[in-house]
Amino acid sequence: MTINKKVLFSERVHAGSRIYFFDVSEASNGAKYLVIDESRRTEGDSYEHKRVMVFQDNLEKFMEGLSKAVNAMTSEVITEDPEDKRSA
Repeated sequence: MTINKKVLFSERVHAGSRIYFFDVSEASNGAKYLVIDESRRTEGDSYEHKRVMVFQDNLEKFMEGLSKAVNAMTSEVITEDPEDKRSA
């Protein structure tokens, strides 16, 4: 199955040994979605790729979780037990 998509935005970020790609696309049905790709060089000339897709209707919840994670990384105090969230 081929998805006809229109790329609306694309950004490449070099961060150490990794490259992150942020692409916003629009599917043929008009739905917008964000694709976050991570690429990093492994042994030799090979690369490892990982991808996350976030659809427009899930963006608000995704951003809430991302914001909490960033705050936890930059804060000295973490107030929630991560194991409690995984089982929910």
